[in-house]
Amino acid sequence: MRSTPSRRATATGALIAAAAMLTVGVQTGAATAADDPWTAAPKAQSAGQADPGALPADLSPAQRTALIRAADADKAAKAKELGLGSQEKLVVRDVAQDRDGTTHTRYERTYAGLPVLGGDLVVTENKAGRTEGVVKASRAALKGVDTSADVAPAAAEKQALSAARAEGSKATDAERAPRKVVWMGQGTPVLAYETVVGGLQHDGTPNELHVVTDATTGKKLFEWQAVHTGTGNTQYSGQVTLGTAPSYTLTDTTRGNHKTYNLNRGTSGTGTLFSGSDDVWGDGTPSNLETAGADAHYGAALTWDYYKNVHGRSGIRGDGVGAYSRVHYGNNYVNAFWQDSCFCMTYGDGSGNAKPLTSIDVAAHEMTHGLTSVTAKLVYSGESGGLNEATSDIFAAAVEFHANNTQDKGDYLVGEKIDIRGNGTPLRYMDKPSKDGSSKDFWYSGIGSIDVHYSSGPANHWFYLLSEGSGTKTINGVTYDSPTSDGLAVTGIGRDKAALIWFKALTTKFTSTTNYAGARTGTVAVATELYGAGSAEVKAVEHAWAGINVGSRPGGGDPGTGKIFENTADVSIPDNGAAVTSTVNVTGITGNAPSALKVDVDIVHTWRGDLVVDLVAPDGSVYNLKPYSSSDSADNVKATYTVNASSEVANGAWKLRVQDKAAQDTGYINSFKLTFP
Repeated sequence: MRSTPSRRATATGALIAAAAMLTVGVQTGAATAADDPWTAAPKAQSAGQADPGALPADLSPAQRTALIRAADADKAAKAKELGLGSQEKLVVRDVAQDRDGTTHTRYERTYAGLPVLGGDLVVTENKAGRTEGVVKASRAALKGVDTSADVAPAAAEKQALSAARAEGSKATDAERAPRKVVWMGQGTPVLAYETVVGGLQHDGTPNELHVVTDATTGKKLFEWQAVHTGTGNTQYSGQVTLGTAPSYTLTDTTRGNHKTYNLNRGTSGTGTLFSGSDDVWGDGTPSNLETAGADAHYGAALTWDYYKNVHGRSGIRGDGVGAYSRVHYGNNYVNAFWQDSCFCMTYGDGSGNAKPLTSIDVAAHEMTHGLTSVTAKLVYSGESGGLNEATSDIFAAAVEFHANNTQDKGDYLVGEKIDIRGNGTPLRYMDKPSKDGSSKDFWYSGIGSIDVHYSSGPANHWFYLLSEGSGTKTINGVTYDSPTSDGLAVTGIGRDKAALIWFKALTTKFTSTTNYAGARTGTVAVATELYGAGSAEVKAVEHAWAGINVGSRPGGGDPGTGKIFENTADVSIPDNGAAVTSTVNVTGITGNAPSALKVDVDIVHTWRGDLVVDLVAPDGSVYNLKPYSSSDSADNVKATYTVNASSEVANGAWKLRVQDKAAQDTGYINSFKLTFP
């Protein structure tokens, strides 16, 4: 399906018009033709040989507002183009843009006026306004949902309170009363209640437990914790320059007015804004309460600068507004956390109130939870929860390296200075996560059932492998030795490229339900956009995923074998309809195609027997890969075919052609890959 180019071209053109306020938290302002986001990008963006047009644009808050306003004006037409039902509506949540004008619009959905949880999607359009791809959190059809509940809201609240008590909460009433929603997080949409319970968890961390209850049966469907916790380095950063306001307060007027508050051992409220008679903060010791405030303030500034100067994002939401920090939470509280509800980071003072968790990497970790919550919105449970945590660890490392602070050098360790274990070891290791005794090195089918701080291990490991490669090496005085699941080597491409790939996947490909397989698909797609199909970077991404047991090695062989051409854009397959194609453009191959051309096909479908799958060569020759079979009732087509294509010229447009020949079942082409030996 394609949009009408002129419609979105007009919307994109809104960048040259005055931007009006659209939603709470979005600033007003004006954008001019000189501010076109594809004409400039952060100078610090280390992209190597990346396609400049595919890099994230440096959008000002006003430009982002204009894009959101344009997408909002276009949302009804977009819903129609996407084939959404009459009771479905789109709600614009975020917009990101590449330097070439490609726009990635993130939507939530409503059904009969009810919020749809797990129904989010990302639509990618080129500069001309034509839809190039859609990523959905759920592929289920949103229809036929009875919006009349059989279960009373009180029953849902009782269930949620019981679940919260298991987490340590003593709350007797829900913080937010049950609201009717449509739940799509696990496939078929159902009417449900979402209830939010507050209080405190076992360790004193605030509780914000979301419980989803089936409104027909009363069964608990899902729960997740909205308070995202993490730990970090308590090493102080020495004498640094802070952004403050005159007179004097810890208010960073150059970074969205980020403020840092003193909770003074309290566990609620904002606390007191740090202020003083001079512009000197703390003395480097934990007994001086200003010291933790200075560390948290500095870490927040470095994180803001990293996202702004490297990825072109002005603040967590991209709207130029700063979050705020709270330090000295509780008594002997050994943790730190992010809350969407306050748009803030909060830090405890550690064991004996002697080691505040306020270093560079912990600040970056917590602020990144905020970034995730306004982009992919990865649900903090199951595999998506592990990816959420890993995202914060990944950018904590990226910020720490980027800061280049002489007293807290960049590393791939988490919490190495806190000494929570009392034996001087880090809390987590990215090169070999299992060294902490709990995290997992590699993906396995049940990893979504463990704590998100441990299921994050494989993704952390992937980032290390992609950045530095496998084996032994020493970086900034720290020695690493990273294994792979299959014993084969992985060659790194550098952490700047690795972080860029993860950032763009987070902001343009991942959804609330993305799992490890989806993260692989998203990062491969981004690497392809940035560096080209078959590039060393794309192959490195695939090798790194294979190194943690997610997917196979490129070409199914050893690292470095074969030249890969892949299309990971989704293509919907009409039910009992016309054939559709996914195309890869092969270049740089001398002569004819091989006699053993490998064709990897990944089709998601509810009845694979309905499908006829062909490979179409550049000259139109057809090679049947899978015939129609009424007796083949299995789901999906995930297979590697070998084709004797030696009579075909290698270079040109090769197509995977798929046609659904029977009624009632639907699906889509997920990816199509050719491997030339």
